[in-house]
Amino acid sequence: MLLEDVQQYQNLELLAKQVVEGFITGMHRSPFHGFSVEFAEHRPYNPGESTRNIDWKLYARTDRIYTKRFEEETNLRCRIVLDLSGSMFFPADNLAKVKFSILAAASICHLLQKQRDAFGITTFSDSVKQQTPTRSSRAHLHEIISNLQPLWDLKKAPAQVENTQIANSLEQIALTQHRRSLIVIFSDMFENDLDDTAIWQAIQHLKYAKNEIIIFHVQHAPQELQFDFDNRPTRFIDTESGEQVLLNPAEIKTAYLQQISALDKKIKDRCLQYNIDFYPIDASKDFGQVLMPFYLKRMKMA
Repeated sequence: MLLEDVQQYQNLELLAKQVVEGFITGMHRSPFHGFSVEFAEHRPYNPGESTRNIDWKLYARTDRIYTKRFEEETNLRCRIVLDLSGSMFFPADNLAKVKFSILAAASICHLLQKQRDAFGITTFSDSVKQQTPTRSSRAHLHEIISNLQPLWDLKKAPAQVENTQIANSLEQIALTQHRRSLIVIFSDMFENDLDDTAIWQAIQHLKYAKNEIIIFHVQHAPQELQFDFDNRPTRFIDTESGEQVLLNPAEIKTAYLQQISALDKKIKDRCLQYNIDFYPIDASKDFGQVLMPFYLKRMKMA
């Protein structure tokens, strides 16, 4: 499923459900099986256990109480971190980077709730803007998606977008993570400060607390990685500072591609150095590039 195919639909919760159900259907047709909500077997109910998984239909037929057992149940805790700084509201005509991240995050939450895993959301720009508790209930899922819905409804970037302060935000998150968790970061990793030392110190702080980290490096490949613009004078606007420059893309394309390639390599090398799972994400492509790596990481942690 591509973002361009669903962007006109307003109900984020329904869209997330459809993304997850499509992913599960495709996965069950592939070599990947054992999804944790798959029913495994019945077993006798033991007094004192939770009644949540009692099969009442079977009880009506047999007059005996059995519970459903599911494959690979865990108590995974996951925190999804969303970068909402100005550079994520690109391209201006469809906000693909932030919209892709929002729907991907909502889909992961839906997937985790089906798994009975605990999850929470943190959003940041120049600082942490919102941080939910980590819970596993359906009501919690509904609350998180309701909070994300206004962002999904945006037709253009907010009038006042804020600068990126990844390092400060990750430090705040590290200070509040008191139990080992899977930290999933959606960000383009653009930082105002050219010295990225503070970012990786903050990530090391998260790793020191024995958290597992996945970075989904969100970019819009046609424009940001391939610099696919018409060969004519074009006005470029910095989405964070508002600075504008008029130039011909063909004149700077080679130099730009060299710099963006060097930046991407630097981020990849750092992730390799700190044993962090790193996935480049193209916001113009389908959501499988997020859900499959996430699912495989979750299974490994199980």
